[in-house]
Amino acid sequence: MDTKAKILIVDDDSSFVNRLLSTLESSHKVTVATIGAQAQEMAWAERPDIVILGTLMPRGEAFRLHQWFRQAPQFGDLPIIVIDASPEKQLTRGWSKDEGLHLEADDYLVKPLEPLSLVSRVEKLLDRSTRRIKVLVVDDHAIIREGIRALLALQRDMQVVGEAVNGQEALQKTIDLSPDVVLMDIVMPVMNGLEATKRIRSQWDTAKVLMLSQYDDEENVLASTQAGAIGFVPKRSAGSELLDGIRTVSQGQRFVHSVAA
Repeated sequence: MDTKAKILIVDDDSSFVNRLLSTLESSHKVTVATIGAQAQEMAWAERPDIVILGTLMPRGEAFRLHQWFRQAPQFGDLPIIVIDASPEKQLTRGWSKDEGLHLEADDYLVKPLEPLSLVSRVEKLLDRSTRRIKVLVVDDHAIIREGIRALLALQRDMQVVGEAVNGQEALQKTIDLSPDVVLMDIVMPVMNGLEATKRIRSQWDTAKVLMLSQYDDEENVLASTQAGAIGFVPKRSAGSELLDGIRTVSQGQRFVHSVAA
């Protein structure tokens, strides 16, 4: 599953773009646009994690695109690195002083620059903009763990930091990996999920436990709550409801699936 961060480069300087591509595409998914309209289409299609906005002709086109990103509700918080033209070209290709006064970029650089110098800046902005929820998946069935890992890998704000096959292993991995959310099955060998939850809550109270079980009767929901879990989702609902549950309990809020009468 491809979990690379998505970078949109917008610049009509082919030489500069090619050097950026060779530096960034090994560790990120990179797309390139050379005109504003194309950049907007790519933004909607790719939903980038960060934009590197260089120079476009006619002059002022890059600033208009910058304004579009900042005004669109879907992209208003998107990190933007602006790369201005070199000093000798700024009067004809660069950003004007007036545009600079209204600039809302997360970083500002001037050509010429080495693409390698961008890598750390990009990574810092990605880390700042996307704080991933660290999830430990606990289930004794490999196919369940694989399915959950695949689902969570598609989410920009989630990261599976480990797996466990029983409650005893879950307890140790919670201590070792410091997950934000422990996604816990109930029926497992060695130590069941209820006992594991009690011990996790007593030894590592920062981890939030979300129960995931095929048994969603009121008795199991109550037992999970008494053990210290703050969420419960049945395995048959392990899709959007599971994602909602993870996000909710990661904030310390209760999330319980509505049990049918």
